[in-house]
Amino acid sequence: MPIEIRRFGVGFRRPEGPPGTHGLTGQVIHSDGRGVVSELAFVRGGSIAPHSNPNTTWFCVIEGGGWVLVGDERRRVAAGEAVLWPAHVDHAAWTDQIEMRAIVVEFTGDSDAALRAIGGTPRRLGSGRTPIARGEGALAPRPARRTDRDRTSGEPL
Repeated sequence: MPIEIRRFGVGFRRPEGPPGTHGLTGQVIHSDGRGVVSELAFVRGGSIAPHSNPNTTWFCVIEGGGWVLVGDERRRVAAGEAVLWPAHVDHAAWTDQIEMRAIVVEFTGDSDAALRAIGGTPRRLGSGRTPIARGEGALAPRPARRTDRDRTSGEPL
């Protein structure tokens, strides 16, 4: 079977997002009954309007940074951070001073029930003998002062 390659990024994006969205382009990388994987690119001041959908989604920031809203909580995000957008919960994303790129992984439904309904079996990590519990934790606190950050790391300040 030949290797399948999908192109995305500059030159492959189109306007994207729910009504009220502006300054956002994207490209679907993969879509089938299990879910959708897309790349999104925000210009400075771009935004996805607050909305909800019936699917669990991960918003994975890969470049730049901005803001996200989940329910009533607003948080700043930067490259290397992933935000869970639960099913049926209002969520949004926007930028202010810098651009942002994200990979969005949207799973069909709010659990693996949809996959089971089409005859699939969720893949379990590990040996299969002991189910792996869901990880818990939180992000490390961000440095309070800009001088505490490594300006040579390439990450937004």
